[in-house]
Amino acid sequence: MTNNTIQKPDLFLRRYDAMKAEASSWRQTWKELAKYIAPTRGFFEGDKPSDGRKLDHRALIDSDPMLAVEVLSAGMVSGLTSPSRSWFELSLQEEDAAKRAGAREWLYEVRRRMEDVFSRSNVYNALHGFYQEIAVFGTAAFLLEEDFDRVISCRSFTAGEYVLGTDEKGEINAFGRSFWMTPEQMAEKFGEENLPLSVRRAAQERRGGWFEIIHVIMPNPQADETKADFGHMPYASAYFTPQGHLLRRGGYREFPVIAARWEVKNSSDVYGRGPGWKCLGDVKMLQKMQKTKLVALDKNTNPPMMVSSNVQGEVNLLPGGLTRYNGTTDAAVKPAYQVPVDLQALENSIERVKQTIKGQFFADVFLMLASQRFGNMTAAEVAERHQEKMLVLGPVLERLKNELLDPLVERTFAIMYRRGVVPLPPPDLEGREMKVRYVSLIAQAQKQSGMAAVNQGIEYAARLAQGNPQVLDKVDFDAALEEGLEMLGVPPSMLRSEEETQKLRREREESAVEAAGENQPI
Repeated sequence: MTNNTIQKPDLFLRRYDAMKAEASSWRQTWKELAKYIAPTRGFFEGDKPSDGRKLDHRALIDSDPMLAVEVLSAGMVSGLTSPSRSWFELSLQEEDAAKRAGAREWLYEVRRRMEDVFSRSNVYNALHGFYQEIAVFGTAAFLLEEDFDRVISCRSFTAGEYVLGTDEKGEINAFGRSFWMTPEQMAEKFGEENLPLSVRRAAQERRGGWFEIIHVIMPNPQADETKADFGHMPYASAYFTPQGHLLRRGGYREFPVIAARWEVKNSSDVYGRGPGWKCLGDVKMLQKMQKTKLVALDKNTNPPMMVSSNVQGEVNLLPGGLTRYNGTTDAAVKPAYQVPVDLQALENSIERVKQTIKGQFFADVFLMLASQRFGNMTAAEVAERHQEKMLVLGPVLERLKNELLDPLVERTFAIMYRRGVVPLPPPDLEGREMKVRYVSLIAQAQKQSGMAAVNQGIEYAARLAQGNPQVLDKVDFDAALEEGLEMLGVPPSMLRSEEETQKLRREREESAVEAAGENQPI
């Protein structure tokens, strides 16, 4: 292993410096987004570890933008990856094999165990922060590690704390971050013998303090699937100090960082742009308008005053206060100027800006059922309106499927398989490729929009059959039923297998033939 060139942290450090340089042009916008929309998020130059941050309340007069982010993140958790209901199902690429009774039972058990692993880990806490990050900054990431007690565990990151790299396809395949640890924490994590001399002494003397550490994960140029050691795994990992002292060398079989972008302008963009980017100007305008309103109210209730030279003593501006002056015509104390303020028009303008911000964060989508009245509407009409709203999220959800949900499910399954948590499959399923179907509230809302086409097609065929019943021979009603039930999110376990269905139909036909024979006249 000593001859393995990737053992040297210089290669990791160069990759980290390159990713950091690429992220530098994004940092200024991230800082502004953190300042105006997410003041408790972001970690940038000058920030200290485990140190409270003073909020700039001059820039954060109105909290509506932060509330809109909370609504979006809560809506995404409950609608896309709800911890209280199933949001994914497992199947096989070969539909016929997936419909077998043994296959359905095995797939159901695997899904149940994966859901149990998710619920026992901190995945859902990580996802809540993930949705906040991606909504504000356009990019979010967390590290999915193997855990001895909980099978998996997650470490969340915030903007400015990490950097990413992509391959030629524009897919994220490299990660780096700078973080801080005390000498005692470093000794516990890396072993005292692996620490630099100065850090080792600080740990032995319990002096405390903070030391910077860099962690880089990147494709391993010396990956070899025939070798099981970490030095030949597909992804190489290294912890080291900024001075180049290697603390730990490791590897991963799958890329362990779950990173996603809200949207990217082109394939060369490493980082994404989210709703926060689009409405940053509106947020700044809202804060300025609120400040203007407060100044107008202040000047109307406590205007600047002009005082006559004949006033004796100090001016008493308290209610009922008395100010003496010598004079007969000129007013002793009066407002310096009066500007008529149309507070109603200002309030209306502020409300329009708020609605724009809420719309950019899709808060209106997730609050639709709570904010609208459906007293005269049927349940089907309510569902249809809900589905139409959810369709707006279509492009975003497709990217989240590819960059968040698929890697999350696949890496969790791989870890569970290696840990022996996944039950052994039936012999006839060995080597068959699995696939994931998402059945969350949002996914179902999008799929159900296709139910209208299915219903219209069946109704159209029924009308034609009134003139010529033979046209129904062209319609596969079994396929239409399965397609419609899938759109409605009905679990596949509710459907009988193809063998069971055919057996039931044969028995029904045989019973009908026997009944017809018994009814024949003797």
